[in-house]
Amino acid sequence: MPEPLLHITERSLWDAARVSGAYELSTRGRTLQEEGFIHCSLRHQLPGVAAFLYGAYAGPDELVVLVIDAARLGAPVRYEAMKPGGEEFPHVYGPIPVDAVVDVEAWDSGSEG
Repeated sequence: MPEPLLHITERSLWDAARVSGAYELSTRGRTLQEEGFIHCSLRHQLPGVAAFLYGAYAGPDELVVLVIDAARLGAPVRYEAMKPGGEEFPHVYGPIPVDAVVDVEAWDSGSEG
């Protein structure tokens, strides 16, 4: 399997996706429908993304990292930068089927990934 795509989220949101059959949240507080794609990262990008989105997160849920096999997605993946010449991040242009998630890792905010 090529390098997996990663998405950090709250456990309860992943649990709800497991019930519905697909994960459809783009990023913290935004849905796929609102954003148009689901934000993901590669392993080396995850610590920065987690710090930006969750900082000193003290929510009621634990944070988890969805490990996604892009070959199992039914939607296109595009690597895009927020600004010209910037770092490119993987974006999934559709829902993530639960069977495309090959692992779920607990996120340790002190982790280096």
